[in-house]
Amino acid sequence: MRSDTSLANRHRSRVATISLYGLLVVVSLPFLYPTLWMFFSSFKPANEIFLQPPSLLPRDWTLDGFAQVFTAQPFLQQYGNSMYIATIVTASSILLSAMAGYAFARIRFPLRNAAFTLMLAAMMVPTEVTIIPVFTAVNAMGLNDTHWPLIILPIFGPTSVVSVFIFRQHFLSFPKEYEEAARLDGVSRAGVFFRIALPLAKPAIAAVGIMAFLRSFNMYFEALIFLRTPENFTLGLAITRYQDFYGEQMWNAQLGAASLTVLPILVVFLVAQKQFVQGLAQTGIKG
Repeated sequence: MRSDTSLANRHRSRVATISLYGLLVVVSLPFLYPTLWMFFSSFKPANEIFLQPPSLLPRDWTLDGFAQVFTAQPFLQQYGNSMYIATIVTASSILLSAMAGYAFARIRFPLRNAAFTLMLAAMMVPTEVTIIPVFTAVNAMGLNDTHWPLIILPIFGPTSVVSVFIFRQHFLSFPKEYEEAARLDGVSRAGVFFRIALPLAKPAIAAVGIMAFLRSFNMYFEALIFLRTPENFTLGLAITRYQDFYGEQMWNAQLGAASLTVLPILVVFLVAQKQFVQGLAQTGIKG
């Protein structure tokens, strides 16, 4: 009798699970369709992309769009530009934001709260407002058409404030006992940070790392302002420059380049999505 009841409960649980996943798939289709359309349209001839009524799958499959991705522009070099810039920005943002967040959370110094409030206010200033004085300064230093502005601005600009905030909220919940025990053992403040606090901040590191990587890898506005040479372009800017001799957009090449651009983003998010969610959840633990 009990075994029959147990089997029935398991069957209901499986049916409920399958139904839930089926519902989630149906609900996700409107969000997935544009990405799927982009991917499959990169295999279409250019004259088939905007046919009415639109179709998801190509009628005539072709790799011409992907071939043009690599022949119309130095795409591999541009891909490498975006990857190495995003890697440097991500690593630097994690280190510097973690240090700043730890200082705001664990070290008492004059005007600490005022400085943190002033830093948060920087998030309200749009990048477009400050781009003219920033461009003037970059031009005066002779750094136009180089990657230095694309590395320095995300690390020290207003966009890094969110990273500092996430680390501060995480370190506010850091047990004081760990810190006090380490200090009694003669560990310096820097040692406590690098040997104890930072290794225990994996969720915050994952959250900040994903956001910094995506922000830098998808950078367009700053690249449009500072870069001129196709060999220096990043992917966000390069995708918009696929044009034929008549100035018409090469849509299948643009969609193919965009499909290839999405791959690192998916890999980074899939690898660290669990820690990313945990890191964001911890931002509301303490104020």
